[in-house]
Amino acid sequence: MSTTNWMETDEVGLKLALEQAHKSYNEGGIPIGCSIVASDGTVLGVGHNERIQKSSATLHGEISALENAGRLKAQVYRDATIYTTLSPCLMCTGAILLYKIPRVVIGENSTFLGGEDLLASHHVQVVVIDDPECKELMNRFIREKPKDWNEDIGEE
Repeated sequence: MSTTNWMETDEVGLKLALEQAHKSYNEGGIPIGCSIVASDGTVLGVGHNERIQKSSATLHGEISALENAGRLKAQVYRDATIYTTLSPCLMCTGAILLYKIPRVVIGENSTFLGGEDLLASHHVQVVVIDDPECKELMNRFIREKPKDWNEDIGEE
């Protein structure tokens, strides 16, 4: 895992993910946002955690972004980067591996450490930014709604 390998399109991708995280927070949901961006800078999809808003068991930020990107050819995913404000859980890690997305940029992993080692073991480039805004937003939510947070990560 790396905090280097920052690319020009990464600023846009992470900004879009953060906008989605704030959108979810403002809707009363879990503030995790995601974007998927092709190597040429084309935004393929954005989304945010909507488990609370839609009473969904699976609508995490990464899954929402994939859903909003729509049905794409396999090669499109293989030429993209997925940006997420928080380390992806095992479900979202599985989706990244399924679609063979080669690069994941993570806003922060101090409030939750997901499947980064699994991604790396499958030759996915994992870039952790340790972004202060991502951390502050997540920490604020966890303080305000610990029960909702624990539910989202499958804890009691």
